Amino acid sequence: MSGSAYAADPIRTGIEASFPPHAIPTLSGGAEGFNIDLGNALAAQLHRPITIDLTTFSTLIPGLQAGRYDFLVAVVFVTKERSENLLFTEPYLATKMQFAIKRGGRTIKSLEDLSGRTVSVVKGSSYDSWLQAHAAQYGFKVDRYETSTDALQAVVSGHADANLSGDTFVRYNAAHLPDYVPDFSIAETKAVMAFPVRKDNVAFRNELDDALKCLKKNGTVAKLSQKWMGTAPGPADLENVVDPGHGVPGLAGYDPTPHELHCN
Repeated sequence: MSGSAYAADPIRTGIEASFPPHAIPTLSGGAEGFNIDLGNALAAQLHRPITIDLTTFSTLIPGLQAGRYDFLVAVVFVTKERSENLLFTEPYLATKMQFAIKRGGRTIKSLEDLSGRTVSVVKGSSYDSWLQAHAAQYGFKVDRYETSTDALQAVVSGHADANLSGDTFVRYNAAHLPDYVPDFSIAETKAVMAFPVRKDNVAFRNELDDALKCLKKNGTVAKLSQKWMGTAPGPADLENVVDPGHGVPGLAGYDPTPHELHCN
């Protein structure tokens, strides 16, 4: 990367403390996972130290807007509304929303099957927004939790009939918890993850975006995806796709101007 006025300062960021495989608590009180590894790789590419705050998702975007963080290494889905209030790097991963149920529970074959059921979710997440927007239409109750682990446990313990999260989270936990079973996916909710930065921090967004591009070009993002998701991404998957501009094409904050990369 090119020289930066920030070079001596730590990058301040945050992530939900328990959202496997993106962030998984360790016995030492820290966390490991795909996004933790990717955040550390970004910092190394930028030649800067990084501090990662482990917290609840609902505090992250307000913390970014208040200047507590330089960007969020957390899983943040890009939406039109968010792109109008934040700057994003280019996307690095695609996912869709998926329900999970307790083993032996009633399966979900369509959204109409949710009628009369209770669905657990992380407060303030995109999954929460989707449930709030559709609860009346499909007749389900939304049970909101501060952490993904608590929302998952609500299903395993029988306090909720289903849990809504991202398919990466659902698949990872299903592989480790026999009573947590992947179920119906909402095909039309396919979304992309990108790293958000404050609107007034264009220079840093561009630096971060270029660091991500470099990590895609040298295969780091794809290797981390295979390590934590269990399958190797293909050449057309976002872990390998490098856009010539900065940001998310088609949304606010995107700069299509091609530029030269300076990778380590």
